[in-house]
Amino acid sequence: MSVTAFSNELLNRTTAGGNASLPAERKALTKKETAADHPTWCPGCGDFSVLALYYKLIEKRKMEHEKITTVAGIGCSSRFPYFVQAHGAHFIHGRALPFASGVSLSRPDLHVFVFGGDGDAFSIGGNHFTHTARKNVKMTYVVMDNFVYGLTKKQTSPTSPLGFKSKTDGWGSQDRPINPMKQAIAAGASFVARATATNLPHLLQMMELAMDHDGFSFIEFLSECKEFYEGAFDAANPRKGGAFLEVPKEHNFEDEYAAYKLADAAWPGHFGLFYKTNRATKNANEAKLIADHKAKVAGLEDWQILQKSFDRMK
Repeated sequence: MSVTAFSNELLNRTTAGGNASLPAERKALTKKETAADHPTWCPGCGDFSVLALYYKLIEKRKMEHEKITTVAGIGCSSRFPYFVQAHGAHFIHGRALPFASGVSLSRPDLHVFVFGGDGDAFSIGGNHFTHTARKNVKMTYVVMDNFVYGLTKKQTSPTSPLGFKSKTDGWGSQDRPINPMKQAIAAGASFVARATATNLPHLLQMMELAMDHDGFSFIEFLSECKEFYEGAFDAANPRKGGAFLEVPKEHNFEDEYAAYKLADAAWPGHFGLFYKTNRATKNANEAKLIADHKAKVAGLEDWQILQKSFDRMK
């Protein structure tokens, strides 16, 4: 199935079914109603694009104010919750995904959005990224990858290219950078896409597809750091002489091996939906487990359930 066919199917389903969770009398939220503090990013930062489209997504999809949930870790991009007037948390460095998993599992009526950077996601938070992906916890994770630690003033990050000179590698990085797309696919993420700050309509499309996916949705977003790595993504910017190469129309995003191969393309690679599959989420598995255990003690008083537990310990 191509991404175009998937988008058309999704549009038809949405048009036919409507938005059952939104009362008819409630109007869509505007940017003015969802914007909080003024963003403190450097002028020209690609993170502004994601924030602007998040506001647009909230309005377009008519998300209810009390249902907006924004979680982030630590880093420039992780300031996101400060700029959204809704529920959210600015959590510990690299630990946004465990926190968001708890929210997602305990509140199935919410769709959790998590925002992070390449250091937060793939360095200190790398293990959490792997396990959240393999467990397929329902949420959307947008990683603003700028190939450098920006908040702490230019250190080599897990995605910095070979030869990149920073405060930690003045001679040029000698460590092979990770490939976030290959890592996400191999770890078991059930939705994997890629976007860039130079094509905003495309990013909005990816965010919508991710939001509607029942599972762990991951989007790598190339977000240029104008202060400490200007020009990092010129090769993917048509205005800078580069090329924005979309995922080929004939690509079957349901084919894991084809997606992995596509993720190995030469820089700057492709943009769009690489992989999508439908499999049981951690949310569904946990809900079934709880329901099965409740069925075993149906009709019993609390003290009787406690007594059964004590009896098993004898």
